[in-house]
Parts: sequence; structure tokens; C-alpha cells
Amino acid sequence: MQERTSLEDALSGIGKVEQELEDNIGMIELGEAEGDEGVVTEAEAALKNLKKEVARRELEALLSGEADRFDSYLEVHAGAGGTESQDWAQMLLRMYTRWAETHGFKVEYLEESEGEEAGIKSATIQVSGHNAYGWLKTEAGVHRLVRISPFDSNARRHTSFSSVQVFPVIDDSIKIDIKESDVRTDTMRSGGAGGQHVNKTESAVRLTHIPTGVAVVCQAGRSQHKNRAQAWDMLRARLYEIELKKREEKAAADQAAKTDIGWGHQIRSYVLQPYQMVKDLRTGVQTSDTSGVLDGELDEFMAATLAQRAFGTTTGEIEDVD
Repeated sequence: MQERTSLEDALSGIGKVEQELEDNIGMIELGEAEGDEGVVTEAEAALKNLKKEVARRELEALLSGEADRFDSYLEVHAGAGGTESQDWAQMLLRMYTRWAETHGFKVEYLEESEGEEAGIKSATIQVSGHNAYGWLKTEAGVHRLVRISPFDSNARRHTSFSSVQVFPVIDDSIKIDIKESDVRTDTMRSGGAGGQHVNKTESAVRLTHIPTGVAVVCQAGRSQHKNRAQAWDMLRARLYEIELKKREEKAAADQAAKTDIGWGHQIRSYVLQPYQMVKDLRTGVQTSDTSGVLDGELDEFMAATLAQRAFGTTTGEIEDVD
């Protein structure tokens, strides 16, 4: 039913665009024939708005992957570099949270490991909304930050790396069979503020899939039983995402970008000093509005990556920014 609703919306949208295009062209021809500039101006304004609607529909048409319609898990992991990278990881988490909230998506925090002095070592959130995974899958990879470190008394420039991993929240229509004997279960006390209950009981659950080495952690709930169920859902989603990646030609490069959080694997660079620039190293899209990007204005980057994947376009080797 979800697929049917989505297809009906797409088809009706195309029909509506075609009809409005025909009507407004007719209005312009009629206005020109009668010398009515007001009618022409109104129809031209309607056509400009129609162009924006077509652009939005075109982007939605790119979200045609098997799992694009699903909700999404998003993980952020700090790279080497201690406090600096951990602070950058927290900035990334905030960026994606703001992006999700701007688009009306629901955000739920599932796990967060705080840094020693500031920031986070890792965190996992669930983003729920139409095509959440389809949009966020473009953000998987290593993100590089260059700035004057607020933690350096000498005010020197520092380069930090953090990685983002994205995988879909699968529903009951997709069956992922996992042998319980292949999964190791560990329980631990939840970290961070959570009241006396979570700090005194081992309610957090970590599941490790031994054949693949995939590990997931959930500490969102007060109940170990609830966290265990959520962790199993996350593990199934991770293994499903791995299977999806195997079908893509760039699977090896994607996995390498996830495992090595450092120089040479970044998908995007965020430079705050000595100038302002955010540049995507896959598509070449760049902007000087760094504050807007860090506040969640990511649609331009996501759209370019989706178009590149859909049409197979390539821009050759793109030079990184210093």
C-alpha cells in the first residue's frame, strides 16, 4: 500500500504539471494576443513556480532504490585526534539533527558515547520520515574539518576527521535470517545522564555479529529487554545494508571510506579558517555558507550526489581545499 500510494502521488504529480504547463502557455498566448500584460505576467510567475515543483519532483524520482523509502539509522564516529575530533563528531550530529527537523522528520537518540573533555566518541540516531534513508545515504563517508581549534591555547589550525554511517530501518516485509549462535550479546551500564536506574543496572545492550564483525549498541530504553529488541532490529538493518552495498559497483570504495577515518578518504571538507568553504569531493559542489551547512542546509549536496548516482555522471578528480 505504501508503494502504491507513492506511485499514485508521482503519477498524479506528473499529470498536474503537464496540465498547468499547458494552461499557462495558453494564458500567455491569449494575453499577448489581447495585449493584456497583467495576464502574461501572472502566467509567467506561475511557470516559475512550476519549474520549482518540477525540480522537486525530479529529485524525488531519483529516490528509487529498494530501501530509499525506509526510515534511517545514522551513526557518527569520531576519528583519531581526541577532543578535537570528538567535538567535530558532535557538530556533525547536530547538523544532521537540524537537517532532519527542518524536513519534518522525527529524530530519536539510540546511543551516545560522550568524549572525555568535550564532544562525543560515537552516537546513533534514528531518523523517521518519507524517504529518510534515500536522502541520508548520500552522507555516508568521512567528513573533514579545518578550523582554529578552540582547545588549542596557541590558536593553531587543526584538521579533524569523523565518519558517518547510514543504514535503513527495515520493515517486516524484508526477512533477514540471523543465527543466534553467530551473535555475541554483551550488557553494560548506560553512559551519560539517565537517572539512578540506568546508572545502576546493565540495561545497555551490544550485539556483535561474529561472521561479519558488525556491532550495534542500544541504550535508549530503561529496560534491557527493550534495548535488546531494538539492537536486534539495528543488527538486521546493518546486515541488510551490507547486502545492498554488495549490489553497487562502488561497494569497495564505500566500505574503505567507512573503516579508515582519515586523510584521503573524506567525501566532504569543511574549512572554517582562513576562509569559509564547504566542498564535496565527489560532485564538486561547494558553498561559502559554512554556517548554513552546519545548521543543516544539505539539500544541494544530497541532490548532486543522488543525480551523480542515478545518471552515472562523473566530474573526474576533484581537488580538495586546504
